[in-house]
Amino acid sequence: MADNNDAQHEHTFDSADAGASATFPMQCSALRKNGHVVIKGRPCKIVDMSTSKTGKHGHAKVHLVALDIFTGKKYEDLSPSTHNMDVPVVVRKDYQLIDISEDDGFMSLMEDSGSTKDDVKVPDGELGERITKAFGEGKDVNVTVLSAMGEEAAIDLKSN
Repeated sequence: MADNNDAQHEHTFDSADAGASATFPMQCSALRKNGHVVIKGRPCKIVDMSTSKTGKHGHAKVHLVALDIFTGKKYEDLSPSTHNMDVPVVVRKDYQLIDISEDDGFMSLMEDSGSTKDDVKVPDGELGERITKAFGEGKDVNVTVLSAMGEEAAIDLKSN
């Protein structure tokens, strides 16, 4: 019976990350206003939530109103308080603005360590105009970048 076919026991693991996940589960009843949650696959910030008790044998339900942290779109969800929902891992990081590409509108940002990041676009609207104006005036501009679930966006700036 032992036929020296080791090929079926060879495994290749093609994973480059350190096991870090973009989200983690949290019980609905533990979610809080101003916290984060994933609704319809989008990372959102909770702006309003309410709990309703249902009938004699029903479960309490949590009604969430949240805004997409990148687009500002409003999402709502209703879920039993005992169920788990995904919470995105949200990271805020400040970078120094070195340059703005005139071709495609991408910013060249530098971390404290000295390494550069060139894959964040100047945001549309008023914030983008403020970043471009402050940079054009030769000010030192620090840009706050929010990242969650594989997406990144500039959300704030500080200039001297």
